[in-house]
Order: sequence, then C-alpha cells, then structure tokens
Amino acid sequence: MANHKSALKRIRANEAKRLRNRYQAKTTRTFIKRLRACTDKIEAQELYNKVSSMLDKLAKKNVIHKNNANNKKSRLAKLVNSLG
Repeated sequence: MANHKSALKRIRANEAKRLRNRYQAKTTRTFIKRLRACTDKIEAQELYNKVSSMLDKLAKKNVIHKNNANNKKSRLAKLVNSLG
C-alpha cells in the first residue's frame, strides 16, 4: 500500500484514466466493427470520418500507438473506397 498522500492520489487518478481509456478504446472498436459491416458507400464515408477522428484522439493520448492508428485508418480507407 502507498505511504504518501500523493501516491494515493496517483492511484486514484490512474484508475480513473484507465477506465476512461478503456471506454474510449472499446467505443472505437465498436465503431470500427460497424464500419466494416457497412455496405452503403455514403454512410461508410461518414462513419469513416468519425472513426478516423476517434483513432487520432486515441493515438494523441497514447492509448494506442500512432502507427497502429495510421494502419487502421489506412485499411479502413481502402475498405471504404472499395465499396461500390
């Protein structure tokens, strides 16, 4: 157990951040699955813009690595462009 007041505060803050990061990452994964299931190109394009923004935010906050975010965006863009 932590001995200092500041260490106890860090434990509380880290737990809150962990939960927030987990929520945002899970929400992004859900939107990615929704985008992969999409068949309409216009709808997929709108969804891609939202997912792309979410991935950028996760990368900016170091929840995921920036290359991971860029790879996901690239693959999803390719998928959206292949829709008829």
